[in-house]
Amino acid sequence: MGTSRQRKQRAQDDDRPGVWVAYGKLVKLWRNKAGLTQQELADAVGYSCDQLASIEQGRRPAKSAFTDAAEVTLKAGGTLEVLQEDVDLAKLPAFFYDFAKIETEAISRYDFDPLLIPGLLQTPEYAEALISEHCPPLSDEIIEQHVEARLSRQKLLTRTPMVETCFIFGEAALRNTVGSADVMRAELQHLLKQGQMRNVEIQVMPSDCGFHPGLNGPMVILETLEHRRVGYIESQDVGLVITDAATVSAFGLRYGKLRTQALNVEESADLIESLAGEL
Repeated sequence: MGTSRQRKQRAQDDDRPGVWVAYGKLVKLWRNKAGLTQQELADAVGYSCDQLASIEQGRRPAKSAFTDAAEVTLKAGGTLEVLQEDVDLAKLPAFFYDFAKIETEAISRYDFDPLLIPGLLQTPEYAEALISEHCPPLSDEIIEQHVEARLSRQKLLTRTPMVETCFIFGEAALRNTVGSADVMRAELQHLLKQGQMRNVEIQVMPSDCGFHPGLNGPMVILETLEHRRVGYIESQDVGLVITDAATVSAFGLRYGKLRTQALNVEESADLIESLAGEL
């Protein structure tokens, strides 16, 4: 029989993502090979000894800056860097993790959300404001991890080979002030910048368009490197990856209608710019 504190620690250890544990063991292995103490490595990479110990124990995920510094100090030969993407993915909410893994292999991605700016287009401030309002409340550490993971996913828009993307969201997403007017203005300006990318199309569904297939809720459709089409829906912290061909095909038909009913790219940019000027 352990103490309450010991039982709590064991429960926390059981919740550690496997990739964090593996990464931590590699750091410890390379540190020992380099003949460094935890304090010496912590000093070299600009971390506290407690923070480094948590990384080695798999209780804290390593940030890219830590990995870059540790690779140089420990001469790790890229063994830490190759795990960084998986370390970042494991910061995501559990319900989203499976889809996020599939998303990394996308060659095209089509997104619809009636109420919110999609995560791949969010500024850090918008993402933090949104995640901070989670109910029930999340700890500061979990909020930070979720924001970091969301921003890391945005590499999908700039990677090579390019991923063809289209984002349609409701006008309500532009008018609903998340965080503050300053946060929202910066988000709208960010949308205008992202919309100029060759592989990104942004369309707004006007509030007065009447019925459209998106009123049934948000959805994502993507195509993988193997040209397999996958759907994803999410609501109230429950996510569902859909692989049934008939269902994904129906999603595609609905998305096609959404693209014809939404404002075109130029009209959408004009609306976003107008609303940013009002804030």
